[in-house]
Amino acid sequence: MEKNSLSIKTIVAIGIGAAVFVILGRFASIPTGIPNTTIETSYAFLALMATIFGPIAGGLIGLIGHALKDAVFYGAIWWSWVIVSAFVGLFIGLFAKRLNVESGIAGSRQIVTFNIVQAAVQAVGWFLLAPILDVAIYAEPANKVYLQGIVAGLSNIVTVGVIGTILYVYYAKTRSQSDSLAKE
Repeated sequence: MEKNSLSIKTIVAIGIGAAVFVILGRFASIPTGIPNTTIETSYAFLALMATIFGPIAGGLIGLIGHALKDAVFYGAIWWSWVIVSAFVGLFIGLFAKRLNVESGIAGSRQIVTFNIVQAAVQAVGWFLLAPILDVAIYAEPANKVYLQGIVAGLSNIVTVGVIGTILYVYYAKTRSQSDSLAKE
């Protein structure tokens, strides 16, 4: 088997992650009052999966999960936001993978780093990339899409900051710390 290929574990994680993203996006989202903009719990799950499985899995979970959610529940895929979901998963995976959540350590430094990374990535994605793509792809009015991007970005940053941090800490607690075994 080629060294750069995805493991079966990662492929399964992508499939399950995309399915959970769809379910959370549909049934665990809260309307904001801004048209077509909701508070999404699915990004907390996406951040955790990207942290555990890395950038490729994170990017594909965001891409596939968001595209499926849009197609199934809205009848059309809003590609600009799907691209941003892939961007968020990819870049959280690139940076947060260095936290090594598998080590079982979720101290203050790891939690702060996790949240700085997710907030920075989502700010770029939702405050800049999503509105620019909405204007370029769909010729949407700039004032509308920048408002949507800011509301989506802020709500996703807070959601990942709260729910994502809880998921991160509890997942880390399920892992063995590298120095937890003592020789007798």
